Amino acid sequence: MHIAGQYYHVVNRGVNRQPIFSDKDNYDFLLRRIRQFLPDYGLTFIAYCLMPNHYHFLIRVEKDDELSPFIQRLFNSYTQAYNRQQKRSGTLFGGRAKSKLVPEDKYLLHLVRYIHLNPVHAGLVENPGDWSYSNYLLWTGQRQGTLYDPDLVIELFSDPVEYEEFVISEIPPNLERRLRKYTFE
Repeated sequence: MHIAGQYYHVVNRGVNRQPIFSDKDNYDFLLRRIRQFLPDYGLTFIAYCLMPNHYHFLIRVEKDDELSPFIQRLFNSYTQAYNRQQKRSGTLFGGRAKSKLVPEDKYLLHLVRYIHLNPVHAGLVENPGDWSYSNYLLWTGQRQGTLYDPDLVIELFSDPVEYEEFVISEIPPNLERRLRKYTFE
């Protein structure tokens, strides 16, 4: 059960850690589907990052039990389209999506940073702003879009530069250890 007013970190990987995105069109297709389906559900995207073989979503649930049906509809649609494009059949993901409640607000910001830094830590880019498939640029005001909560950004940071500085600052090791319970490592 996913409860209204709570934040959840949602993750899934490709089966056997294989890619779930083969090209730019795949990423773009999934983002279009998210924007298409999201109005039907009581959910707000806070942070996301689409990686070659997995994804991270941080979502605030606005209506009880809306998260699982959204994820199921989204990735059923995506998997069918991907399988048609790649002329393949069968499962794309290594099981059901996993979600973890993030009950403590003090970890929320650090989890957003963790999600936005994922492509940097994976060695795909040097700067999170160079990865097109996250909402980091929305948080920093460098791109317009709807897949984030601008009111939350304003509430947490005085300006986009403050968020950029926060992201590039070191996560203290003791906080990083505590943050792991909200990630899937």
